[in-house]
Order: sequence, then C-alpha cells, then structure tokens
Amino acid sequence: MVGVSDGQTSAEPPPVTARTRVGRPLLSLALASMMDDVHAHSGGVYLLAADGPVLEMAVMAGLPRAFAVPWERVGLSAPIPVADAVRERRLVWVPGEQEMAAHYPRIAVVLPYPYALAAVPVATESTVYGAVFVTWPGAHPPELSDRERDHLTAACDRLAVRLERAVQESVPLHTESDLLAAPALAGAADTLGTVEAARMAARLPYGLCSLDLEGRITFANPAATELIGVPSADLLGCTLWAAAPWLNDPGYEDRYRAALISQHTTSFVAMRPPGEWLSFRLYPSTTGLSVRVSRARSVAEMGSRPGPGDTAPRLVTISQVLSLAGALAEAAGVQDVVQLVADEIAPAVGSQALAILGSGAGRLHVLGHRGYEDPHVVECFDGLPLAERTPGTQVLTSGVPGFFESREQLERLYPEWHATPDGFAAWAYLPLIASGRPVGTCVLAYDKPHPFPADERAVLTSLGGLISQALERAMLYDAKHRLAHGLQEALLPHSLPALPGIEAAARYLPATQGMEIGGDFYDLVPTQGLAAAVIGDVQGHNVTAAGLMGQIRTAVRAYTTVGQAPEEVMRSTNRLLIDLGSDLFASCLYLRLDRERGRAVMARAGHPPPLLRRPDGRVRVLDLAGGPLLGIDSAATYPTAEVDLAPGSVLVLYTDGLIESPGVDIEDALADLGRCLAESGDRPLDELADDVVRHSATTRERIDDVALLLLRVRERPPPR
Repeated sequence: MVGVSDGQTSAEPPPVTARTRVGRPLLSLALASMMDDVHAHSGGVYLLAADGPVLEMAVMAGLPRAFAVPWERVGLSAPIPVADAVRERRLVWVPGEQEMAAHYPRIAVVLPYPYALAAVPVATESTVYGAVFVTWPGAHPPELSDRERDHLTAACDRLAVRLERAVQESVPLHTESDLLAAPALAGAADTLGTVEAARMAARLPYGLCSLDLEGRITFANPAATELIGVPSADLLGCTLWAAAPWLNDPGYEDRYRAALISQHTTSFVAMRPPGEWLSFRLYPSTTGLSVRVSRARSVAEMGSRPGPGDTAPRLVTISQVLSLAGALAEAAGVQDVVQLVADEIAPAVGSQALAILGSGAGRLHVLGHRGYEDPHVVECFDGLPLAERTPGTQVLTSGVPGFFESREQLERLYPEWHATPDGFAAWAYLPLIASGRPVGTCVLAYDKPHPFPADERAVLTSLGGLISQALERAMLYDAKHRLAHGLQEALLPHSLPALPGIEAAARYLPATQGMEIGGDFYDLVPTQGLAAAVIGDVQGHNVTAAGLMGQIRTAVRAYTTVGQAPEEVMRSTNRLLIDLGSDLFASCLYLRLDRERGRAVMARAGHPPPLLRRPDGRVRVLDLAGGPLLGIDSAATYPTAEVDLAPGSVLVLYTDGLIESPGVDIEDALADLGRCLAESGDRPLDELADDVVRHSATTRERIDDVALLLLRVRERPPPR
C-alpha cells in the first residue's frame, strides 16, 4: 500500500493522504532492476504509511527480512538513511562502517559490518511516496559513481511516476514477497547438482556445507556431517547454529550475518565437545553461503583458544541497543550519562573503568569517571590544554577513535604516558561527535591486554555515537539548569533583613520536573517603624514566569517604600500586571507588621491562607477575605484583615506547592502541616523551616515550586 505526501522540503514530516493500491509486483520488479543496474547485493523499498509520518518496509531483496526487523516501521524523524532521504528529498550516501557509526550509530551498533549504502527518495515534484535503499559489499569504492547515482535516481523517479499513476487509477496492490534465493530443496545431495558434482564433494577430506540466505543447510557432504557430528537428515533444512547445540552461540550466528552483509569471507573456530577444535570458513554470494569445515590443528596444539562464545559472544544485541538508546534518551544531566555508561555499556563491552572527557576554553575537562582505584590518575588531566599530545586530546580534537591493545602499544605512540600509570592494560578512546562537532571523548579501560577486531571497533564506535547524542542533550540540560538556578538566585532575596522584634526564616525549593525554575517568590521589606512581608506564585515553571516574578517583587517593594497601605499595594500590583500584557496570573499574600502594636494587616489575592501558631502551641488557619488573582480584573479590590500577634507567635506563609500534590486532599495536608507546627513550633526558626519542608510529602517529588516564609514575634525586652 502507498501513502503519499506533498513535496515540501522542510523538516516537517510530509503529510500523508489516503492509501491506494497498485497492481503487479511493481515494487519487487523495480527493486530487482535497480539492484541489477548498480550491482548492489541487497535493498529494500519503504512506503509512507497512512496512519502518520511513518515509513513501512514494503519489500526487501538480497537479505532476510529478519536483518531489518528493528527498522521495518520507522518514523520520519528517525536517525536512519531512508528517513533522511525522504525528509530532505536527497540521495543519502554512507560509504562504509565508520561513516555509518558516526552518522547512524543505532544502525551501526546492530550491523557493525563493512558495507556501503545509498538511500534515495521516491518522489515526484509534488508528492513523496517513500524511499529505496540498496547496499554493496564493503569493497565498494568510497564514492558513489555518477553512473550509479544517475541509475538510482532515474529508477526511483520512474517508480514514483508509476505509483502516482496507480494512485490516480486506484489499482490494487497485491502482496509482494521478498526477493531471496530459491527455497532449499529437500532430499538427497544428488538433487542439488549433477551426480558427478555430488561424488566430487563426497571425496573431499574436509567438510562442505551450503547455506541459503536464511542460514538453512541445503547440502552437506559426508565429511561435514562427520565433523559436526550430526546426521545429514538432521542437518538439512536447519540452521547451522541450531543443528548442533555446541554451535548455538550468538557469536557464530553473527559471523553468518557479517558474511552476508559485507559479502566478505569470514571465519571462526569452535570447540566440539569434549575438546576438538573445528574451523569454519564462510564464503558468501548473493544466493547464500558455502561453508568449509576442517579440524583446527594449530588450535588444538596450542591448547585452548577462545572461540566467539568464550569471550563476549556479541557485544550488544538488538534489544540491548534499543534499551540503551531509550535509557540514554532519558538521561537528564551529564552525571546521569556517566552513570548509565558505567552501569550498562561498560559491562556489556567488558570494560572495567571509564572516563568521559569534554573540552572548554581550549582545555580538557573530566566530566566524570568510574572504576579507577586512584581518581587522581584521571582528574590530573582536568584543565590540560588541548594542544598537549595525549590520547584524550588527540581523539577529542581529531574525531578519530583510538584503540590500544596493550600498554606497550600506547607508550610506543605516546612515550610520556608511562609517567601516569592508571593500572590498566588496554584502552578504547571513542570520539563523541554530535551535530557534526566533537563534544567529548569516552575512554574505556581494560584490566588485561585486549584485541580490538574490526567488528568490535565498529560496535564501540557506534556506541560512542549513542553516547555523544545523549551527552550533547545532557550538557545542554546542565547549561539550562545552571542558567535557571542563577536566574532564580538573582530574583530571590540573598538574605532576609534583620528586623527589630521579628525573627524570619525562608526556604525555596524548585519543582523536580522541568527547568527547576518557577514563579514562586517571597520578600521581607523593612519600613519606618514597620515591616512588610510578601509571598506569591506566578503561573508556570519557566523563564517567563521567573522574569514576571522579579517584576512583581520589585513593584511590591516600590509600593511599600512609598508608603502605600496593604490594599493599595495589591491594587497597584494588579494594575501593573495587567498593563504588562502578560497572559500569566499570580497569587499573592501581603502583610504589614506593626511590632509595637502587636498586629498584622493582611491582604490576599487568591493565595493559600497563612497559618498562625500561637505561643501556647495551638495552630489556626487564617482564612482571610481577599480578592481575585492578580492580572485578571483591573477594577478588583483587595479587602484587608487584622490579626493579633502575641509575642512568641509564628506566622507561616507558603505557596501551594507545599500542600498540593496528586492524590492528597488539601484539607488533610493543611491539618498535617498544623500538627507539625504544633509539635516543632518552639524550635529555632531555621530548624523549624527545615522540619516543615521535610515533613511535606510534596517536597520529595515536586510538580510545583515551594516557597516558605516563617515570621516569629520575639518577646518584648523588659523596660529599663
């Protein structure tokens, strides 16, 4: 089925129209013709889905569909070549495994093999239908030839025209099968070729097997069945790794995938119980693989040489990649990324320690590390100029990974390294490149010499791509976090003034979600013979709310300083907020303290009621009359109320973040707060403030900011 979209080249996903159907195996024939024209060995066609900006694989050729399971259905925003080709309306060329690891790490970490890929949009001038990708063996030249480029674009243009005609004619699309080699033939070996060919294979002293593209055995000579130790009847039609339990290892299956995708000869050794080593050599073609099986005498003589199953059989599985990608996407700050790499990635690749390095102002910075007995051996590099010749600086500035299989190899290239031994014996330095620029280096250390074969290097480089994307987001988050805290600290009082006869303490806790910045505020303003206190809450948890909060706090101070009465301060602030043209509202509680007369005059604008703890320990909720939220009605009035404050009384002003939480009744929260004040109200005010915020369940997982201002009336000194 075909989804169509207009041909806009913006980053927005192309809109999808109703699906239509096309007749004949149009896609299969077009794909086969394209692959033949450019001598590609595999490929596939993606079409836009009707249920959203999604690409669905319609047909695949040359390789089993199982190789592409993670990408059978992908969003247009996904970081894969076919999605880029559709979004950007251009041919995407990936010449090899290093480029795949750098630009598309989620693909490279699952398929870390040498192959080249081209993705081409299938589109007319006005409509995008999908994309085609084709692949070549790793021996393909690093540049796509003009002939190949012209053949691919012309073929995709022709396919787009045919799909457009099919849409117009509403021709049904019949189900098309993937294009693979002919299915395996059952029966004796002589059905697979001439009788003489079967006799020749039977006379050979080593084993021969033929595998189809799905990995199933379609032929095995007698030597192969003897070496593998499984009768021919049990071999035919089964995959090699399923036919013999001792071959059921992901590492051996990985060699089969590597051979098919790269079209390069691959090999491995495996031990057939109880102790016989066998050598398997795989010769791929576009129709399947020929496998030669023989005794690995050199291995047997050396004793034990580990096969793929004795080390890490496969560095990461597809499910692990998806899990790691999801976890890295959720990492908030840089330390979250460091911890995730330490907990998930380092163990998966057999590393015993790691360090994440970054740069700033021309110097190296250690962002985090784990696993080093002496942290100084890593931290001593913090602040090192990038011009210094060290593995960390070289990889960070060049973007080229460095793999050092032994300390001797490292010291040969970096002679000064012996001066700072870290206790490890092998290292992988992975460049972390995001948005086309290096953002850091990931150092993985191993406690024993460690060879880095080509496929492992590809996997590690690809993992570096995943880490770099997470690190870039985390560094941006940390920068915003620092900005938010700096702005919040600048807008709130650095300290509370000392007032005669009044003791004060305040606390501010940002929300634990979002930017950790908000519109909650408090202030204490000394005036001649009096004092004013204010607490308020502007809607939102962002820079806009914080900026508006700063304006309101400044306005309240100004109106207080010129001597306005509490009700006038509230009316003036309300009019100011409306004049500013903001769409945000604010709650506010303002009070004027008269210490000599032992009273407070309060005005309230939609703010939670304050609490008063009397000297005898009783707590009362001051449910005062008030007006609407600030910023709603320019004609609003704010009536005042007087409250007596006996010496030893404690006034508790707070924002709704202290008492409001999902699933918690506000009345219950207020009663709980009252009990806390009754029990702890005689403690020093700073300790009481800490008790109040600790006591509130909402302060542990805060969906809102919390501001708290406590005022205690001191005992009057005795007259002299």
